[in-house]
Amino acid sequence: MFAVLKTGGKQYKVQAGDVLRVEKLAADAGETVQFNDVLMLGGDAPVVGAPFVEGAGVQAEVIEQIKGDKVIKFVKRRRKHSSKRTVGHRQKLTLVKITDILASGADKSGIKAATGSAPAGEAAPAAKKPAKKAEAKAEAPAAAADDLTALNGVGPAAAKKLAEAGIESFAALAALSDEQIAAIETVKVKPEWVEQAKDLAKG
Repeated sequence: MFAVLKTGGKQYKVQAGDVLRVEKLAADAGETVQFNDVLMLGGDAPVVGAPFVEGAGVQAEVIEQIKGDKVIKFVKRRRKHSSKRTVGHRQKLTLVKITDILASGADKSGIKAATGSAPAGEAAPAAKKPAKKAEAKAEAPAAAADDLTALNGVGPAAAKKLAEAGIESFAALAALSDEQIAAIETVKVKPEWVEQAKDLAKG
C-alpha cells in the first residue's frame, strides 16, 4: 500500500519504511508526527481524494533536523556595472521515516500533526508590534464642527488636513496636548492656532 501526501508545498509518494527529506517540521528527533493531507491511497482499492482523502493519514518518525546541499547563486552585471555577487543558501529540512499509512481513523489517532514551523524548543520569532502613535482623533473630545478657516493662517487646505486628523472644532483644537500635536502627521499645527481656538471656543 502506498500514499501520496502533501507537505511543504510538495507531493511525495510514500510507503512504510521510506525515508524522506521534507520541508522543516515543528518536531524534535524521535517524535512521531502525522501527515493529514493525503491526496491518494494506492493498493488493491485505490482512493483518490477531493482534494484530500477523508480520515486518511501517514505517520512518520522524525529522525533529525538537517540542512540541504548548499545552493550557490552567482550574479554578474556586465559592461558599465561590472559587478559580481555570490550568495549561498542551505534549506532547512527534516529527515523522517514513514512508519504507517492509515486509510481511516487518522483524525482520532491522537498523533501530533506535522506542521512546518520552528521546531519544538526553538523560540519562534516575536511578532512585531505596530508602533504606538497618539491619535488626536481618538482622544479629542466630540464637538460640533466649526469653520476652522476663521483662524488666522488656516486656509481651506489646512482645515481639510485638520479634519482628516479628527480636528473639526475649535474646542477639539484647543484641547490638544503637545504630544497630540506632535503626533499629527497631516499638518503642522501652529501654537497660535491653538491659542486662537481657545478664545473662539469660549465664545
